[in-house]
Amino acid sequence: MIQTTENTIKQNATVARLLHHMASGYKYLGNQERFRAIAYEIAARTVNNLQADISAYAEDKKALDQLNGIGSSIAEKIIEYLKTGKVKKYEELKQQIPEELLDMMDITGFGPALVKVLHEQLGINTRAELLKAIDEGRLEGIKGFGNKKIENIKRGLHLFEEAQSRLLLWDALLAGNKILQAIRQFPEVRKAELAGSVRRGRETVGDIDIIVMATLKDQKKLADKIQKLPGIVRILAGGDTKVSLLLQNQTQVDVRIVTENAYGAALLYFTGSKEHNVRLRIIAREKGWKLNEYGLFDLKTDKYLAGKTEEEMYRYIGLQFIPPELREDKGEIDLAAKNKLPVLVTLKDIKGDMHLHSKWSDGEEEIEALARYVMKTFPQYEYLVVTDHSPSERISHGLEPDDFIRQFREIDQVNKKIGRDFIKKGVEVDILADGQLDLPDDLLEKFDWVVASIHSGLAQDNTQRLLKACEHPAVNCIGHPGGRLVGTRDAYPVNWRQLIDKAAATGTALEINAQPGRMDLQDDLVKMAIDKGVQLVIDTDAHAKMHFDLMQLGVTIARRGWCKKEDVLNTISWREVTALRNKKIKTKRKH
Repeated sequence: MIQTTENTIKQNATVARLLHHMASGYKYLGNQERFRAIAYEIAARTVNNLQADISAYAEDKKALDQLNGIGSSIAEKIIEYLKTGKVKKYEELKQQIPEELLDMMDITGFGPALVKVLHEQLGINTRAELLKAIDEGRLEGIKGFGNKKIENIKRGLHLFEEAQSRLLLWDALLAGNKILQAIRQFPEVRKAELAGSVRRGRETVGDIDIIVMATLKDQKKLADKIQKLPGIVRILAGGDTKVSLLLQNQTQVDVRIVTENAYGAALLYFTGSKEHNVRLRIIAREKGWKLNEYGLFDLKTDKYLAGKTEEEMYRYIGLQFIPPELREDKGEIDLAAKNKLPVLVTLKDIKGDMHLHSKWSDGEEEIEALARYVMKTFPQYEYLVVTDHSPSERISHGLEPDDFIRQFREIDQVNKKIGRDFIKKGVEVDILADGQLDLPDDLLEKFDWVVASIHSGLAQDNTQRLLKACEHPAVNCIGHPGGRLVGTRDAYPVNWRQLIDKAAATGTALEINAQPGRMDLQDDLVKMAIDKGVQLVIDTDAHAKMHFDLMQLGVTIARRGWCKKEDVLNTISWREVTALRNKKIKTKRKH
């Protein structure tokens, strides 16, 4: 795992946000500033993905210039901020455009044209003022603001507010594991685990639950120590067996301290969804028992029966152990009663990452650096597929056909240098508006792996584009099929049954994109896909070394979708992957 400090992440995020705001400002100023807007957006992405602390570049403009997407002018602005805490050009932009307007441009459906109308015609500068204007009906009657437009604005605001009130799963895992590791250092702690929706792998999380085992005599001492952990801004509740904390990011953490006899019961109770837990209690009651967070007891005598481990409790009431990700009352209990739950895919099953970006397009690392890092950090990986962007993705430095031929030669050289055929030649090719692909067929046939993705027309129904891409003999996988960004952009409309049927019929895989803001496919669609026999690929879409850790997030999504090892393409050898790819090409040629 990448060891990136919290301060590094915070500083990089601050600089990236400033650059992003400058990009938004230039978008607002109009088409004449669009190239400047693109340049700042690329720079913001670069800084956000940077593993090293951006502060290290404060005295080294030349090194900053060499980072992907950061030219001399933007490097000067970054150094100016690192030294003074301000950027003169940004302060000038804020004189023309209020800062909260720049924030509003991140809300779904709020492009620069809309924000400009709200500001110039209605004097709206903040989200609060916009909400008030909507309530007062002031948007009605303005040219271009019909009922549908106003409803879309409301929906965008709702998505944004919801995103602000909940943590993405990855952020919750980072925050939860940090405090969990701190708690585990205390000598009074015998066991400790995350629970709640974080442990089930829900895509967004309201709060974080932790269950801790300690002896009865140590509970108060441990509770006192937990309340003094660093990074806590407020104690919401403090007692001998429960401590509620508020972290600096305003996330609530509930820590429950239990004894050995109740540890499994508490973990079970505070992990399962409400519906799952209700079903378990009904089953227990039918057997003459009661089930709660303290254990399993005889209903008549109150005799303790089980509670030390979850496995013990499931076994006692006649169920196969149910993995946390499945505890949603979606059929798992009935199958567990028959001992027919699937063996879910695990992180150890993954043999490679098949969607990632290098410095050739919008990634942060050279291909050789990626190869050496992954071979060292993920020794079980047998292959890595570099899938840089095709020409249409100008903001991501998409490559022209000749660039890919040169990249092929570099990949061959890197593989020779590292002594194994580890790096595979791939591409993330754009699916254009008419369903055609952004590269010629004769070049596409030369790749080892082709991921086809949509990056434009994100508000329209894209079913036909996706179906046409599946039919192409060179397309092996549809990347981030729903096109959503959690909390900021809804998935574009897709007829999922049609797409899944087409993927199954053509032998085209669908991607589970593990980027925290995408998590696309969603778990319910994963389940629908595997039920139809569609192969899935779990990818990190890595743009920086730290992103390879996201594979565990992708595996969690797959597990929530009931994926077995055999449902996931990148659990097999490259020889087997190639055989499946060739099978699709041959099948299409016959037809």
